[in-house]
Amino acid sequence: EDMGVEYFNTFGGNPVCAAAGLAVLDILETENLQEHALEVGNYLKNKFTKLQKRLDLIGDVRGSGLFIGIELVRNQETLEPAREETSFICTVLKEKYHVLTSIDGLHDNVLVVKPPMVFSKDDADQFVTSFEAAVGHLQTVSVDDIANMAKTPT
Repeated sequence: EDMGVEYFNTFGGNPVCAAAGLAVLDILETENLQEHALEVGNYLKNKFTKLQKRLDLIGDVRGSGLFIGIELVRNQETLEPAREETSFICTVLKEKYHVLTSIDGLHDNVLVVKPPMVFSKDDADQFVTSFEAAVGHLQTVSVDDIANMAKTPT
């Protein structure tokens, strides 16, 4: 009886791949990379939470470990999504500061940072400084120009 296409994977359960996976788990444990991600991630979230008090553009800061989202809004009371501004900042971070972020959220207004596990507190400081500078670039562009820009691909 013909069953159609069956699942087939030549790499599933292969001893070399299993050994590589176990080696990765060993490094995660011996180098305390989970604890490092939690510590540096909390440090970065705290930096953005403090920045939120100064920048009305930041509506919320959330995440876990090194996976962090910064929700950008046009108005703190209405929480109107700052979709175009988020795209603009993402582009400026990439082009001027060589910082890669992505955009997510229902309204495409959450700037997402998910750095590698070797990301340090110094790297976090540099990212926040670059973010602040990118926000400053918003002042150099008209609202109409920002609205007419293409969405940043992520």
